[in-house]
Amino acid sequence: MAGKIHIMETVLRDAHQCLVATRMRTEDMLPIAARLDEIGYWSLETWGGATFDATLRYLKESPWERLRKLRAAMPKTRFQMLLRGQNVVGYHNYPDDIVEAFVSHAAVNGIDVFRIFDAMNDIRNMKTAIEAALKTGKLVEGTVCYTVSPVHSADYFLRLAEKLADMGSQIICLKDMGGMLAPYAAYEIIKKIKSRISLPLHLHSHCTAGLAPMSYMMAIEAGADIIDTAIAPFSQGTSQPATEQFVAALKDTPHDTGLDLDKLSKIAEYFHGVRRNYAEFESPVNNQIKTDVLTSQIPGGMLSNLVAQLRQQKAEDKLEAVLAEMPHVRKDLGYPPLVTPTSQIVGSQAALNVMTGKRYSVVATETRNYVMGLYGEPPAPVSEEVKKKVLGKKEPITCRPADLLKPGLEQARRDAASFASSEEDVITYALFPEIAKDYFLWRDGRGERQQAARM
Repeated sequence: MAGKIHIMETVLRDAHQCLVATRMRTEDMLPIAARLDEIGYWSLETWGGATFDATLRYLKESPWERLRKLRAAMPKTRFQMLLRGQNVVGYHNYPDDIVEAFVSHAAVNGIDVFRIFDAMNDIRNMKTAIEAALKTGKLVEGTVCYTVSPVHSADYFLRLAEKLADMGSQIICLKDMGGMLAPYAAYEIIKKIKSRISLPLHLHSHCTAGLAPMSYMMAIEAGADIIDTAIAPFSQGTSQPATEQFVAALKDTPHDTGLDLDKLSKIAEYFHGVRRNYAEFESPVNNQIKTDVLTSQIPGGMLSNLVAQLRQQKAEDKLEAVLAEMPHVRKDLGYPPLVTPTSQIVGSQAALNVMTGKRYSVVATETRNYVMGLYGEPPAPVSEEVKKKVLGKKEPITCRPADLLKPGLEQARRDAASFASSEEDVITYALFPEIAKDYFLWRDGRGERQQAARM
């Protein structure tokens, strides 16, 4: 794949997750689907991440039905999804049988490429999902979560990539969810990985700190094969660089994408109108370069949601204090990369520390579970002081967290028998029991049939 640069378009997943709190509806995707299908993207990100939860919780839509409708409307383009390893599309580890069932059904319904990561970069939390995806015959992107800390180096990322290649990954993804990857760091890491691993390398970043366009160009020079971009109306800010920007920049070079700017401009015109539909979910940070992300390390998708959550609590003025507290919490917890769910864990604990005025006087359940080791092994040891505050005399686990979980699919099938009408309903219930039940009752007219909220 050396030479030509391939594009994954993120407008139907990560771009709107970052810029409008994951609220784009399927009805706003389908009218442009045929044009998207004609572009010739390497892949189109259509599913995963926070979209599964958001479609159920906020939009009263079936995520499975969204995937099927998009697949029917775009038969020619590879569909890609973001899968959180043992967390699937949720916020904690699930039993292996639920992971396997989800991956199998996602493949049947239209996913061609599984980008599989773990928030801790704990390979043990990725193994089941990778093996399940390989079993379907689809492509696996083994993913390295990029972050900056005293324990993360180019050699650290190389070792992780080598382990993912050994597990059968067909593509290596370097995932810079916080937009912190600087140009020369991108060059060093990608050059090192490409010199040792003969697999395509896919780079994902965000424009939060203004670095991504420069880092992409250096990554291309270092041998990257695929980059993530978003059509212009949903680009920049906490989203990805603009698709058109790179199509134009690489035109008539050895890295020419081969994509048509005129066709892209028609898609952009459509999405300009769509974005206006979601103005209430816009965040002030969307149109700013926020270099303080290099300190807070908060990923783009979480930043817009954190602003929304603080606004709901009439505490938006606390945002800067929460962002300033996050690196301290992250250090205390052993420098985890900040991506779902670790970004939420660190962000929520930072918010509690700020709101209470006393650090760790109130400890979130998720923080306690993290310190117990239930999310995996941190890159560095957890602070002994914090460990004592959180766990008392208890000792963290040392095994793979999912080894402690009993199979869960049959129990979910029994629990959901009165309102699940398909195997996909059972899987959805296994992942999000309360949200799924509310949605099913609403869908079937047995709950309060209110108009699906945009809030």
